[in-house]
Amino acid sequence: MDAVQKADSGHPGTPMALAPLAYVLWTQHLRYNPADPNWLNRDRFVLSAGHASMLLYSVLYLTGYDLTLDDLKQFRQWESRTPGHPEYGYAPGVETTTGPLGQGVGNAVGMAVAEAHMGAVFNREQKIIDHHIYFIASDGDMMEGVSHEAASFAGHAKLGKLIGFYDDNHITIEGDTALTFSDDTGARFEAYGWHVQHVADVNDLAALNRAIDAAKADTSRPSLIVVRSHIGYGSPHKHDTAEAHGSPLGQDEITLTKQALGYPSQEPFYVAPEALRYWREAAKRRAKTQDEWEKIYDAYKAANSRLETELQRRLRGELPEGWEEAIPTFTAKDGNVASRAASGVVINAIGKKIPELMGGSADLASSTNTIIKGEPSFSGENHAGRNFHFGIREHGMGSIMNGMSLFGGIIPYGATFLIFSDYMRPPVRLACIMKRHVIYVYTHDSIGLGEDGPTHQPVEQLSALRAIPGMTLIRPADAAETAEAWRAALRHKDGPVALVLTRQKLSFIDRSKYAPANGLARGAYVLADVPGGTPEIVLISSGSEVALILDAQKKLEADGIRARAVSMPSHELFARQDKTYQESVLPKGVKRIAMEAAHPMSWYRWVGDDGVILGIERFGASAPAATIYTHLGVTVDHMVETAKRLVGKN
Repeated sequence: MDAVQKADSGHPGTPMALAPLAYVLWTQHLRYNPADPNWLNRDRFVLSAGHASMLLYSVLYLTGYDLTLDDLKQFRQWESRTPGHPEYGYAPGVETTTGPLGQGVGNAVGMAVAEAHMGAVFNREQKIIDHHIYFIASDGDMMEGVSHEAASFAGHAKLGKLIGFYDDNHITIEGDTALTFSDDTGARFEAYGWHVQHVADVNDLAALNRAIDAAKADTSRPSLIVVRSHIGYGSPHKHDTAEAHGSPLGQDEITLTKQALGYPSQEPFYVAPEALRYWREAAKRRAKTQDEWEKIYDAYKAANSRLETELQRRLRGELPEGWEEAIPTFTAKDGNVASRAASGVVINAIGKKIPELMGGSADLASSTNTIIKGEPSFSGENHAGRNFHFGIREHGMGSIMNGMSLFGGIIPYGATFLIFSDYMRPPVRLACIMKRHVIYVYTHDSIGLGEDGPTHQPVEQLSALRAIPGMTLIRPADAAETAEAWRAALRHKDGPVALVLTRQKLSFIDRSKYAPANGLARGAYVLADVPGGTPEIVLISSGSEVALILDAQKKLEADGIRARAVSMPSHELFARQDKTYQESVLPKGVKRIAMEAAHPMSWYRWVGDDGVILGIERFGASAPAATIYTHLGVTVDHMVETAKRLVGKN
């Protein structure tokens, strides 16, 4: 109450309501150690109802994590360790960034996936990875579609270490949930294959304990405990009202609430010494679970030294020695290859060297070429499998991937058509905020998709993804660049990477005549240059349109116009280069034309005020790809005409 009041912003009601649940969890069930908050076999806790962040911050302070009372007093202030919603990396004990409702549920499912997989791969006689993932979800989490997708996947995959609490307080911002929500949430989760229990009163600590014990005992199903609570509990005038949800109670109401609860002081941020001692002692008892585990781990290490070395390598995020040698080389004998097909070849080659690389698609594996051949599928019967069948659940796939990455020891990848990246944009954005090493494989990347028409042809998606801070998008021009794109994606650990690939075959670019594809690592490079002298015009493109600018360069050269062809597969990688390199590729004073079969918005930075972008500012059409390209002006002739006009030789 005091933190929200001091910030004049926040959500006091849910933390007040769920204090008994937090008390039971942190003092009697969770395995954690404030002195070593990242030890491997700790239980994970995810506050999917991230607006209730003061619940988590309060408990972290009380149990002795490196979070002080002064940090709580800086709630919601600039660069404080207690932001308005929990943010990964700001305070120890915060396992993921939550706030957009439903995402935490998906993250928890991903963590449970990782716990099950890593345990299946590394456990031997000694179970060194054997813990639970807990989450708290609100009414809003249960309404958002992503929680349905993730919960359905979790039930099917039999993630028995996952335990969730549904805070059934009947209140949202607009009032009673009866305004819009009459689901039988427990029955829905039972239908997903979860073990469901009900606790009628969150203040019944014995009932909470029994329910948690029963949930832990059921190892074949994820568990949901539906807990009835009262938002703003103890507040004389705002108990069970929407007013307690997202606004400070007001100082007068805080005074009355403390009186009603029999609180020993009206001093803001007062913590009774005996209460603090009790919490700290409880934390010490919970920390002993690490001491017990370390004895098990020592025995494991002695019996399985090679396996333990491999585990530690994966947890450190180091790639295995020699993995780059597995990246295939594509030659003229391979012919014209769609970049999605080339990507599939690369995945299968490097998958043999990088066991932590695991993933799949949203029911599109045959189209996205994301199956690792010879590897089993992850399933309820085989948690050691590396091939994932996320189902037609792009949103859930993205949030599950984030949870897998946060757990550690796994590099997850997930695939769908580029157009459906829209369905998973919220977890993509959160992956950028958290700087997670996840890889998106987005195929069918343009109007080149053809006859499926405008509903399936992405136009604005490239610019939209490039606009997300922290995203690295790579759209390779041929099979050789696709191989280099995977190299870059695996090396890049400071945020997600999106590999954007074609359905249609791409022309083979003869690297004996043109620059090597390893220029991709710098985002853009001179693919073909004029023989001596400064170019009169620079032609820039990515992906399937690079072949068009190479043809345009030849035509311009035949007409006596010196043109440079630049492949720019990644705007973000190029933006990270120094000015000297950037100007060596895009020299000052030379006009530029960019061509991409997509919305032009993201290209203005690179062409300058006097440049031209040949893109698409309308939706596509249902027709053969070549016909669409012609009608929409993404052609060699259009590039040549534009170049001649720009240099005054038309």
